[in-house]
Amino acid sequence: MTTRAGFVALIGEPNAGKSTLTNRMVGAKVSIVTHKVQTTRARIRGVALEGTAQIVFVDTPGLFQPRRRLDRAMVAAAWGGAADADIVVLLVEAHRGMTAGVKTILDRLPDLPKTARVALAINKIDRTQAETLLSLSKALNDAYPFERTFMISAEKGHGTEDLKAWLGAELPEGPWLYPEDQIADLPLRMIAAEMTREKLTLRLHQELPYQLTVETESWQERDDGSARIDQVIYVARDGHKGIVLGHKGETVKAISKAAREELEEFLGRKIHLFMQVKVREKWLEEAERYSEMGLDFKDGNS
Repeated sequence: MTTRAGFVALIGEPNAGKSTLTNRMVGAKVSIVTHKVQTTRARIRGVALEGTAQIVFVDTPGLFQPRRRLDRAMVAAAWGGAADADIVVLLVEAHRGMTAGVKTILDRLPDLPKTARVALAINKIDRTQAETLLSLSKALNDAYPFERTFMISAEKGHGTEDLKAWLGAELPEGPWLYPEDQIADLPLRMIAAEMTREKLTLRLHQELPYQLTVETESWQERDDGSARIDQVIYVARDGHKGIVLGHKGETVKAISKAAREELEEFLGRKIHLFMQVKVREKWLEEAERYSEMGLDFKDGNS
């Protein structure tokens, strides 16, 4: 039986639905999903099966106008993921249409390798009238010669099976890249940190949208099958530490409980999760923090 395997990079503006689509395709939560933009920092790979094809989805950070070192490293990671992929899928939000950000991405698509195959997925189609969708599709295809155009709702699943089937059929022939039961190539330590960061972002999105990061400091397997996980939440200022801790530590306790429950469901076993909050004023300028996020510190200079 002929098998296929390859990488599919999902690119687009922040909040275009890349993480939601990755999770939909994989059938499990491997990517952080919040209503705040720029939440995906590393190129998260989720592994999906489609017939005899193994599709490795690269959920890249959203493409936006970078201002800080972290922003520049994230954008570099996104374009790097696209350049390395067998197929690139550009996600565009149907209700937002041809924004300035989408135009910037369209202008850069010709810079991809000449062998790059690029498809278009217009997402969140349930929010838009059919006539608007058709005119948006025409405008986007006039701007760039996409191989195929798909109308989807990553959240509700509309059109996603057609996209997945096409991707599976178009990937190059070859052996699978990962074991059959593996759904992500992120280390479990990083998945655990991402789950905690998602809970922090959801809880503190008004106060601390991007000024914190989470690292899994240690992971100890126990004889009873459970695991002890110690994490550090790094914040940039003393005042931020108080916000994360909350009154009498209530906020961090609630975040820890939510992260632990999701980890237990994901791993199918008991987890003992311990968190510390530390102030590191310059964490956004430390190469080690970038390595923990799966980003290249040097890319922040570009």
